[in-house]
Amino acid sequence: MAELTNPVAAQPERARLRVYLGAAPGVGKTYRMLEQAHALKAQGLDIVIGLVEPHGRMDTKALIDGLEVIPEKEVSYRSVVLREMDIDAVLARHPHTVVVDELAHTNVPGSRHRKRYEDVLELLDAGINVMTAVNIQHLETLNDAVSRAASTQIRETVPDALIRRADEVVNVDITVDELRTRLRAGKIYAPEKIEQALANFFRKGNLNMLRELALRTTAEQVGTAAAEYRRVQGLEQAPVPEKVMVCLSSRPGTERLIRTGARIAGRLATNWYAVYVEPPGNANGHSDAETYQRLEEYRRMARELGAKVVVLKGKNVSDELIRFAKQESISHVVFGQSARSRFDILLRGSILNRFLAEMRETTVQVVPLARAKRD
Repeated sequence: MAELTNPVAAQPERARLRVYLGAAPGVGKTYRMLEQAHALKAQGLDIVIGLVEPHGRMDTKALIDGLEVIPEKEVSYRSVVLREMDIDAVLARHPHTVVVDELAHTNVPGSRHRKRYEDVLELLDAGINVMTAVNIQHLETLNDAVSRAASTQIRETVPDALIRRADEVVNVDITVDELRTRLRAGKIYAPEKIEQALANFFRKGNLNMLRELALRTTAEQVGTAAAEYRRVQGLEQAPVPEKVMVCLSSRPGTERLIRTGARIAGRLATNWYAVYVEPPGNANGHSDAETYQRLEEYRRMARELGAKVVVLKGKNVSDELIRFAKQESISHVVFGQSARSRFDILLRGSILNRFLAEMRETTVQVVPLARAKRD
């Protein structure tokens, strides 16, 4: 595994990001990250801790000793004093590398950035290398699959684009049996939470799925990086790029379409579009404030996942989607399953059927929409 560049050598064009990826809490991401931090310090690198959360794990806590720690910032919220990474202090210190744990963390309201990964992006933009850690269930495009398999709602997520931005992804992997043994020994959660965790999130079937997802995501990132290197070096002829389009609506559950489209685009290593057709004369394409707010949230989410959000205007939704797909040579399209009855579709036709008739060379995926709005 390549190490971060030595500060005495020529600095790279951009700051480097290393992500320690795990299948679940307790696999040892933070521990491995801190071990590497000590190794880099021994090589003479200027490395500091911006934030590390040991979660009461004494082995992890012991590895903080010997590394410079930037004091956390105290933030008052609802009469409670909370602690967050002091991004201004890290920027002022400007080390070669900073360790930032808990990448998917949501910052206290009123912070400069809503999410910690946005803090990381600012540090990278400032030329500071970052080492960080995250579990696979926090990747935004995997949210639906993990929620269904684990029977739990994953509320803190990170855009997949951040993993693609990483220069290195280190998969911290242990066997399912070893992870469950750690849990039983009290090395992950407090004793009163162990049995519930074993019966739910830490079920063998769920952990096997998460482990496979972590391994696959790491392999995809490595493969994408290798392909990009070959392209830049002129070692292979670049293929005609695939293009993905997600057809947005204001219906509850549309976030599932967005995650599906982002995941397809990630596998194809391509850009993608989130397209919404707005009726003429309706500046917001909504009938009430709640619908408008929901649509705005979908657009924001699509942008965060790397989409180019496109708003088309036209009376006929099918015509506008087909025109755009032809114009941009779209190869993959994601639709939401219609909420209309079969009789109504037979009587009036459907956008999907019209699209399939006109765009026979395009791959179309139809995604069922959840009825409930995600919190």
